[in-house]
Amino acid sequence: MDNYAAHKTTDVNAWLEGHPRIRVHFTPTSASWLNLVETWFAIIERQAIHRGTFRSMRELTQAVRAFITGSNPRATSFLSTQDADTIIAQIDRNRTPPIGH
Repeated sequence: MDNYAAHKTTDVNAWLEGHPRIRVHFTPTSASWLNLVETWFAIIERQAIHRGTFRSMRELTQAVRAFITGSNPRATSFLSTQDADTIIAQIDRNRTPPIGH
């Protein structure tokens, strides 16, 4: 999970307590490389499964695998456009206590 507060509600916490096999792992703040992972999942959703009808997990899995197999020959790398100094500056900025409003 990211550090967004939507998953910190009372309802979500109660659900998690009722499902002890589910473990929550938080990603680091400013983990911009994860945006690329989210982008990949968004592409799969839009191009492979959006508005699809899947009668089983097997059908869903087959659709995703077929998409990946078809896209691999024309795949290009996702590249981060930020250099290390910019990323470190963002991390340092996020550690600064917020000014009260």
